Amino acid sequence: MKGLEIQGLHVEFSRGGARYDAVAGIDLAVAPGETLALVGESGSGKSVTALAIMRLLPEQGATARAARLHLDGEALLDLPERAMRRIRGRRISMVFQEPMTSLNPVLTVGEQIVEALREHLPLSRAEAWAQAVALLERVRIPDAAAKARDYPHRLSGGMRQRVVIAIALACRPDILIADEPTTALDVTIQAQVLRLIRELQRELGTGVLLITHNLGVVAQTADRVAVMYAGLVVETAPVRALFRAPLHPYTRGLLQALPRPENDGALSEMPGGVPDPRHRPPGCPFAPRCTLAVPRCEAERPVLETLAPEHGVACWVAAA
Repeated sequence: MKGLEIQGLHVEFSRGGARYDAVAGIDLAVAPGETLALVGESGSGKSVTALAIMRLLPEQGATARAARLHLDGEALLDLPERAMRRIRGRRISMVFQEPMTSLNPVLTVGEQIVEALREHLPLSRAEAWAQAVALLERVRIPDAAAKARDYPHRLSGGMRQRVVIAIALACRPDILIADEPTTALDVTIQAQVLRLIRELQRELGTGVLLITHNLGVVAQTADRVAVMYAGLVVETAPVRALFRAPLHPYTRGLLQALPRPENDGALSEMPGGVPDPRHRPPGCPFAPRCTLAVPRCEAERPVLETLAPEHGVACWVAAA
C-alpha cells in the first residue's frame, strides 16, 4: 500500500516497575493526498501515536511494536536509526503544537530551514538559502528574504508556526503529521494555517495525519476521522458520515460538546475523564462514563466492527 499503514500499534511504557500500554493496539492508514484526523481528549494517546510513528519516543522506558508500521511498504520499526534519520524529515515530517519549542532560539529561521534541506538534499549553502526564502514565501510570510534572517522570538506565533510548516514540508514529504498545529493560535490565524496546510497538501500530494481535539478543525480539514479514547480507536468514518451519524457514545459526547446556535452557545458536558492507562478498565474503557453501558461493556472490550460503508465502531451497544 502507498502511504502510511499501521496495524496493531502498541506503545508500552515502563515506570516505577509497572508496565502499561499508552496505545493499546490501533489500526490507521493515511493514503497519499488524504487527510486523516485523529481526535480525542488529552490523554487519549494521540501524540504518543505520532511519536511512535516518527520513532521519537524516549529511548528509556518506552517501546513501540506493531504488526505493521509501514511507509510505502517499508517497515519503519525494523530500520536502524541511521536509516530512519534519512526518512524522518525527508519522507515523513511532523509539525509540533508549540513552535517555540520546535525552533532553535539561537539560529535564524532561514538557517534552520537550510539545515533541514542540506540534511537530506545535495544542495550548496547558497542553493539551500534560496530555497529557504522560497519556502517562506510559499507559506505566506511577507518580506521573506528579510524574515529569513530573523530569530524565532522576533516573529509572531502565527509566523513561527508557518516557519515550522515550511521546515516540515521543505523536502516534500510523503506524509505530514500535524500535532495540534493551531492550538496556540487565535481563531483568525488558525484558519489561515489550516488553509495553508490544505493548499500545500494539494500542491505536493502529501498525506496528512492531523492530530487534534478540535472537531471544528476536523470538519474544515479532514477526509476521514479516527476517534481515539484511552489508547484505542473507538470509531472511524468519512468525516461527513461521522458528523451526520456518529455511532459511538464517546463520539456523540464530543459532538454534543460543540457550541450550537440553537442552544445559545451552551455546551453539553461529558462527565468524568480519560482513565489512567495504568488502570484501564477490563472492558470498554468508556463504560464508566457511558449512560448506555450494559454489563457486557464492563466485562469485555469491544472490537472495531464495520457497521456501515467505511464506518467502523468499537461498541457493544452500537453493534447490538
